[in-house]
Amino acid sequence: MTYERIRIASLLILTIFMGLFTAPVNAQMNIEIKGVGQTLYPIAVSRFKDEDKLPVKISDVIRQNLTRSGYFRNIELGNGVEDDQVIPNFKTWAARGADALAVGSVTQKSPGQYEVRYRLYDIRKGESLNGLIVSASEDNLRLAAHKISDDIIFKLLGERGVFSTRLSYVMKEGKRYRLVISDADGQNMRNALNSSEPIISVSWSPDGQKIAYVSFEDRKPIVYVHELASGRRIVLSNERGNNSAPSWAPDGKSLAISLSKDGNTQIYRVNADGSNLRRLTQGNTIDTEPQFSPDGKFIYFTSDRGGNPQIYRMSADGERGEPAKRISFKQPYATSARISPDGKYLAYIGGAGGGFKLFLMNLLTGDSTPMTDTSFDESPSFAANGRYILYSTQVGGKKVLAAVSVDGYVKQILSVPGSDVRQPSWGPFMDR
Repeated sequence: MTYERIRIASLLILTIFMGLFTAPVNAQMNIEIKGVGQTLYPIAVSRFKDEDKLPVKISDVIRQNLTRSGYFRNIELGNGVEDDQVIPNFKTWAARGADALAVGSVTQKSPGQYEVRYRLYDIRKGESLNGLIVSASEDNLRLAAHKISDDIIFKLLGERGVFSTRLSYVMKEGKRYRLVISDADGQNMRNALNSSEPIISVSWSPDGQKIAYVSFEDRKPIVYVHELASGRRIVLSNERGNNSAPSWAPDGKSLAISLSKDGNTQIYRVNADGSNLRRLTQGNTIDTEPQFSPDGKFIYFTSDRGGNPQIYRMSADGERGEPAKRISFKQPYATSARISPDGKYLAYIGGAGGGFKLFLMNLLTGDSTPMTDTSFDESPSFAANGRYILYSTQVGGKKVLAAVSVDGYVKQILSVPGSDVRQPSWGPFMDR
């Protein structure tokens, strides 16, 4: 999000319509991979036995996931099926250049219900790395493929994959806005909210069951909390003036928000049911865009108290005990702080060369690195494993989503034909 004062002033007031999370979106997201990691792990994913009877080919989704990660090179691109009940010929696959092999099968257990089995082999060591058995309805076959992809990432790279997580973003089509939830690859879009009015500042609850956002449906910005499974939502904050920039505390029991009810926009904390509102910042300037640190002890936020918008940090209990500390110094303009899940890095939007660029700061050293070659970056959001940063930018005069790995090697552009895509937020792991 650009600086709040500019954003709020530009928004119009019209009418909004609720849509259920279960409503599918027909648009298809295109993914352009612009970079890859330095060392690619060669892997073969054979066709899963009997997957040709399904509306979704499990092996295709796994191959695409591994390619998009930027850390794998697919050896097997054809339609060969390897029996998952038979030990593979390790020498043959080694001769083809594969270091690992994934095989699997699909069995229909009842109408619309399937069991997906997969097994992973270390070809170089000639041993099984075991696998998974995933039960899935016809509507969740992509999720089964994502879970298998995550298992491959964990077994071969030793880190959690994020293919099973979800994204949220806002699509603008003509004068209408849609808040969309999708798989982590941008596919399988589902409408959460359909509106003729802007929707901004989407924030996932730590358990991934709810989102908070700002909607302008009632002739002013109001903060809502929206339960995704049911579509039920509550008004979290509808104070006088602007209600904006919700951010969940790590325990999911409260949120930090920005309110202008007492004049200049300040940061407040409120329980997740809208009760117990209390003010945290005490300045006479604008304080906004709060973000909790992963341990919940601090809140990072944007303030112009030094003359220009910069990023500051204060105790999660507010400034009464100790004044906030300035964190950003490298650019004349710094906003939209997001903290990596391990608390070591800060992603933010900095003014650079007349534009706005995504930067990554090492919080230990204070060093900042530009992460993109674009000039109108907004709304950074870390993946749950901290490996990637999702953000919005402009390509060819059109708003698109983009993702970059924190090492800067893997870059992707995610676009929807005929739509502007903005305000992305990457959801958490779903096992909490």
